[in-house]
Amino acid sequence: MTPPQKMNAPTTAPAQQVKRSGAVARPQTAEERRRAQRVLLRMAVVIHIPGKANPLHGFTHTVSASGAMIILPEGIAQGTKLSIENPKTQKKVEAHVVRPPQLNAEGSLVPIEFTTPSPQFWNIFFPPVTQN
Repeated sequence: MTPPQKMNAPTTAPAQQVKRSGAVARPQTAEERRRAQRVLLRMAVVIHIPGKANPLHGFTHTVSASGAMIILPEGIAQGTKLSIENPKTQKKVEAHVVRPPQLNAEGSLVPIEFTTPSPQFWNIFFPPVTQN
């Protein structure tokens, strides 16, 4: 006899599972779900927002081939389109804010994503992503 089924039970898609050398499968961690590896890097950046006369000066917290977490003196709203400039190389790339900023002791943490992946923008080498 099969156990009775609950009515109106919420249905969710199963999370990706990770299995390591015969161990029990577990859900993926946030780090394992990332599209691109993040690297801690403190680098000056200049943020240009269309329609705003003066650029914002800040620095990176973490960077990846597809974007960065930047620290600015003020927050930028989610969805804002901008260009980020690397003042050392004078390269610019188009991006947008992916989530609302969070305040920390240094300023506003603003997560940005490049319009197209630009791994060479940061002028660093990203280690290959390892698959377990």
